[in-house]
Amino acid sequence: MRPRILCISFSDIRADSRVLRQIAVLAEFGDVTTVGYGTKPEGASNHLEIESDLPSLPQTPLGVALLAARLYRLVEFRAPAVKRALNLAQGDWDLVVANEARALPLARRIAGEGTPVWGDMHEWAPEERVHVLSWKILIKPFMTWVCARHLPHVTAVSVVNDSIAALYRAQFGIQTVTVRNARRLVDVEPSPMLPGTIRLVHSGAAVPGRNLEGMMQAVGMLGRGYTLDLYLVPARDGGKYKAHLEGLARDYGNVRLLPPVAPDDLPNVLNAYDVGIFSLPPQTRNHALMLPNKFFDFVQARLAIVFSPSPETSRLIEQYKLGAIAEDFSPEALARAIGSLSREAIAAFKQNAHASARALSSETDEDAERTVVKELLISAT
Repeated sequence: MRPRILCISFSDIRADSRVLRQIAVLAEFGDVTTVGYGTKPEGASNHLEIESDLPSLPQTPLGVALLAARLYRLVEFRAPAVKRALNLAQGDWDLVVANEARALPLARRIAGEGTPVWGDMHEWAPEERVHVLSWKILIKPFMTWVCARHLPHVTAVSVVNDSIAALYRAQFGIQTVTVRNARRLVDVEPSPMLPGTIRLVHSGAAVPGRNLEGMMQAVGMLGRGYTLDLYLVPARDGGKYKAHLEGLARDYGNVRLLPPVAPDDLPNVLNAYDVGIFSLPPQTRNHALMLPNKFFDFVQARLAIVFSPSPETSRLIEQYKLGAIAEDFSPEALARAIGSLSREAIAAFKQNAHASARALSSETDEDAERTVVKELLISAT
């Protein structure tokens, strides 16, 4: 009988590239049941759907009051989505996977004694959204408490890069495995450049705080000869923020917002462009230490890359000669960095992305995940 594996993620897993790759690895070893928003993702044997209107944090009046009073033991299972997942996912499991810190208490409660728990923290949990005042005041201390209480009792912990790993080691004294947000190797060639225009692209979520306005402004400064297409997944706000961005795009004239693309299709869609761009002022430590999935999407699409400065992305851009790094996080600096690249340089960077695509694919990361799963399933027997 194959092991029964429960994978918890408070996201729409079908649009969550990291979790989809995780599920593909888990499915090599057992039957995977997912818990999250949306319908059953590819690779899962079964899916327990959480209603999309149920928040994964304790945002009820009582929950907020308990957070303010720092009565965390009374609040860790009060988030509506957590309560729903707890009811749905009861059963006998051989391995429970928690994606992000907010799923840790739930995973440990469901696992009980003797069942291993793998906590994939993704990024630095205490400061996920500290640029939002309510998060900084109420959620940051709660997430810090969750990590301190649960991480020492989790069987394995993974994070997105070595800089984030150092934070968990320093504050919580735990060892982690690095699993980057790299994607699988895609078999494409760099696309030829078109005469008269340089095609810029960005993909991600239409969420405030991602500096989408700044990137649009930078391309607006560049003017004729440059275009920017943004493939954005709408936020869970009824499309309000995306509508705001669409209004800005019309003002610039050389910027377009296009419908989101399924994760598996993204590299082939992005391949039609020349330069992938991203600039994010470091409002949090996660921003400052970013190594986002879009970096690896751009590599697999065989694009030149222009990013704002960050230790992890800058190191890889320089090591593999993939593009340019802006001097700072301003729209002006991003525009200068893009504008400094000749057409010949961009073509060369696209070829460099092609040459480094295997080294920057998920092969090593999937092997790291396989090692984690093997060890955890062996420990459970």
